[in-house]
Amino acid sequence: MRKARWAGVGVLVVAVLAAGLVWFKPWALWVDETVTEELPSAAPATRAPSPGATARPEPPAAPATVARGTFISHEHATAGTVRIVRLADGSHTLRLEGLDTSNGPDLRVWLSDAPVKEGIAGWRVFDDGKYVNLAKLKGNKGDQNYPLPAGLDWSAYGSVSIWCDRFDVSFGAARLVEG
Repeated sequence: MRKARWAGVGVLVVAVLAAGLVWFKPWALWVDETVTEELPSAAPATRAPSPGATARPEPPAAPATVARGTFISHEHATAGTVRIVRLADGSHTLRLEGLDTSNGPDLRVWLSDAPVKEGIAGWRVFDDGKYVNLAKLKGNKGDQNYPLPAGLDWSAYGSVSIWCDRFDVSFGAARLVEG
């Protein structure tokens, strides 16, 4: 009877340990995913030619940075910059450049109306108000783009967070400054 009880305890310990490993994914902290994306190009909107005129393509407008910020660290050391770029067709893309953070389970890129705060005070504020979950983070290092949804007023969101949805904590965040 004693051996059976100890065997049951052993099976339970192994099951709890396996579940904990699946949930926390500690190996992700040592595995980097580097992404190298160019800034997307979008064709400019074309105007209909006036009657009798020959259609000429307009020269493409260069992408323009309309807001930018620099990441600060929260739960994990995070560095890099973020830009919101208006493309030639009028759409907007959030661009991460030189991102360097830890990998982790279920990392997301969020636009938020929360203020960026230093230290522990800033770790959990980004889901307190309005936020937009743009996408799963493509990689914990490098340059990457996230198209903003059409019709989204990005200026209503003053910050960007690399958010761990599994543990409801910011790995790092940047305050967006227009201009």
